[in-house]
Amino acid sequence: MRVKGVGFIMIAAVFWGISGGIGNILINKDWNPIVISFYRGAVGLLCFLSWFLLHPRRNWIASRRFQIWSLLAGIGVAGNFTFYFLSIQASSVAIAVTLMYTAPVFVLLISFLRGREEPTWFKGGSILVVLTGIVLLTGAYNIETISVSFAGIAAGIAAGLCYALFIFGFKNASAIGNPQTTLMTAFIAFCLLLFMIMDRGQAVKVLTSEDLGWFLILGVLGAGISFIFYVIGIRSTAPTTASMVAMVEPVTATLYGVFLIGNPLSSTELLGMVLILITTTLFSVKQRAERV
Repeated sequence: MRVKGVGFIMIAAVFWGISGGIGNILINKDWNPIVISFYRGAVGLLCFLSWFLLHPRRNWIASRRFQIWSLLAGIGVAGNFTFYFLSIQASSVAIAVTLMYTAPVFVLLISFLRGREEPTWFKGGSILVVLTGIVLLTGAYNIETISVSFAGIAAGIAAGLCYALFIFGFKNASAIGNPQTTLMTAFIAFCLLLFMIMDRGQAVKVLTSEDLGWFLILGVLGAGISFIFYVIGIRSTAPTTASMVAMVEPVTATLYGVFLIGNPLSSTELLGMVLILITTTLFSVKQRAERV
């Protein structure tokens, strides 16, 4: 079951990588990052709501603890989506991805403080190697060719912190309730939060825009399908493992650029990709072996 859980999280990360490319397309078309995030979550909510309504009485969970963790997960997702796109807008995709994937560091520290996991040299080293791979893959090491700003850095770190929040939110909520109720509750909170702060005028324009199809694809892949796999997978996966395995997302985003947009892949980027894939695979195998 743990093998399947890791596989589901990896599938979710693949869809997130694709949706990151779609989100970047919409940002380049001058759509507001918060509006993009809202539609990503709102379309996902429609998917989760449809799933929940198949058996509403059986699916409803009255536990207050479940509802609190689900709400925190929704807030974490809203923050992660929004700060990630804001970081892209204020700096670059390279900086945004690199900083967002500091999340495993936060996850490991929180897990240690809560007594859930023991910090080891292997875990710390794995995180460091994967972060190095992400820097190589995204080109974040080349300060002269990328846009760096304080706002972009702050938003990227905030995206990583929110990523850690939604990992723990979904992990704890899914241990109490079923996936459909967890996701529906989390994304209701997500949509309400972003609705209060987004540009509603621009949000209305989306409905008659020629880019509506991109928004729908973003929502279905980047929330609807991906989070179903993620929440099912995280039920049997440790938080640190989940955060590490999800680091295949930038690999997917890069391959999206290579095969669909035609961006060339340099030897440095290839090295970064290999480091990420090998390290996350070894980390997952070792974590499963320790829990057998």
